Amino acid sequence: MRSAEHPRLGAESAGAAPPPASSSAAPSDAGLTPKPAATAWVMLAMATVGFAVNFWAWALLSPLGPKLKDSLHLSSFSQALIVAVPVVVGSLGRIPVGALTDRFGGRVMFPVVSLVTIVPVLFLGLVGHSSLAAVLVGGFFLGIAGTAFAVGVPFVNAWFPPRHRGLAVGVFGAGMGGTAISALSTVKLVNAHSFATPFVITAIVLAVYGLLALLVLRDAPGRQLPSEPLGRRLAATVKLPITWRASALYAVGFGGYVAFSVYLPTYLKNAYGLAQTDAANKMAGFVLVAVVLRPVGGWLSDRLQAARVLIAAFLVVAVGAFVQSATPALSPLGTIAFLAMAAALGTASGAVFALVAQRAPANKVGAVTGVVGAAGGLGGFIPPLLMGSIYGANGSYALGLVALGIVALLVLALAATMARQAEPAAANAGPGRADPAPGARADV
Repeated sequence: MRSAEHPRLGAESAGAAPPPASSSAAPSDAGLTPKPAATAWVMLAMATVGFAVNFWAWALLSPLGPKLKDSLHLSSFSQALIVAVPVVVGSLGRIPVGALTDRFGGRVMFPVVSLVTIVPVLFLGLVGHSSLAAVLVGGFFLGIAGTAFAVGVPFVNAWFPPRHRGLAVGVFGAGMGGTAISALSTVKLVNAHSFATPFVITAIVLAVYGLLALLVLRDAPGRQLPSEPLGRRLAATVKLPITWRASALYAVGFGGYVAFSVYLPTYLKNAYGLAQTDAANKMAGFVLVAVVLRPVGGWLSDRLQAARVLIAAFLVVAVGAFVQSATPALSPLGTIAFLAMAAALGTASGAVFALVAQRAPANKVGAVTGVVGAAGGLGGFIPPLLMGSIYGANGSYALGLVALGIVALLVLALAATMARQAEPAAANAGPGRADPAPGARADV
């Protein structure tokens, strides 16, 4: 957003009281503590790498789902539960971790999350894969890695001015490509060496990153520190309209991405009879498309109304889900449907957090991110369980994909409502922009 057009948001970003709507305030960027551009991009790069490394760890169990099913003689539901447990723990854990990041900053929280994640990674790789109970326990604590997202968004948000936050947070979100690293390497390393190999390698990478983060990461100058206790801040966060609207959008956008990234190998094996390695490679392709499009979603939202970007993205998701519900031939129609959904889900994920970065109060970005991120993760927890149950009962995934299409249409309607509500502000802000006008509410 252009600084001269948004004095209120600039004043909020600096921690000052907002001027009245009629005030001719100074440009918003002038009220922000100057941050060297080169340093900001270094911090963004470090945060993105940290997100990718932790997501690599978070996704270690997903490619191994079929192998664990065979070795432990699991049902379809138990197999889905194994890959879903880290998702739900990582999702709910984002709520307190996001609030803690508001308080202690990413410089502290990134190393903490990365180094703590080493423990469950080594447990699963060395001793925790011999029984369903052990895998579930290890997967529960592996969920800590998924909370890295709630660390990175407020950390990156503080380093960039409002008009660049959509792109910056979108670039950070591309770190979700860490799941592609897991998809491409985990099964191959297990087959070539041992079950422990990918886990030990991931633990080493986590340790290297954690130590490097301690040395390199710095919190942004002028970062706003919350003055209220954690409980009161969380209570205030859940009262913000942006929290719940963005949560619903992210539950489908990022939740759909997570669901496919953890369950797609199983789906492709059952629905199309693909070998485990081939299915994992195709999952990696899905992930890479979504990763590339996430920054695009943020970039578009810096220039267009984010809600309109979301409308287009969810329309593509709905069409792709309805097409795939008929289980068409994988080449070419099934592949086109999946890649289109991947692109749309990545775009939607970037657009949602562009919305959060622009409209959430500056000292509550971490808390809002935690709640919204939790919703996204929970959105990825339910579909694998649902798909496993549906397939176990009917031998088909059609009903699950139809349900995805319907849900995508529902959140499309929510985005359309937000677009209509934001149009007067967008008109005042300039052509194609969705940022609040001076004096307008920033928590729409």
